[in-house]
Amino acid sequence: MNTMTDIEVIINNKRFTLCGYESPEYLQRVASYINGKYLEFKTKESYSRLDDNLKNVLLEINIADDYFKALKKLKEKEEESDRKSTELFNMKHEVISSQTKLDSITQELLELKKEYNEAQKRIVKLETELEESKKHQQF
Repeated sequence: MNTMTDIEVIINNKRFTLCGYESPEYLQRVASYINGKYLEFKTKESYSRLDDNLKNVLLEINIADDYFKALKKLKEKEEESDRKSTELFNMKHEVISSQTKLDSITQELLELKKEYNEAQKRIVKLETELEESKKHQQF
């Protein structure tokens, strides 16, 4: 079972202790992401004029927006993966079908070659018989 991790982080110039079952590196990445969002907003002049409550709501809305966009992207990737899996399955089916046809045609070719060789032998035999028949007629 995972153990609880406590890690001190700084978010928006304030010290916090994050706790979770995730690795310290992961918890630090979460804090860094939130700090990145704060920095993104602090560069906007209109953000600095808002009260703290509105700033926090704006930050939360943007984080939720990022989350839903990531979910949408994940869904699109899953759909693409499903589509590619279906294409791959169809291609494998085509390859197997083509291989079966090739095997059948190869077998048919071998049989035709065998028939051809038998026919050639028969022709040689008939020509030989014809030559012998001609020799017998001359006497």
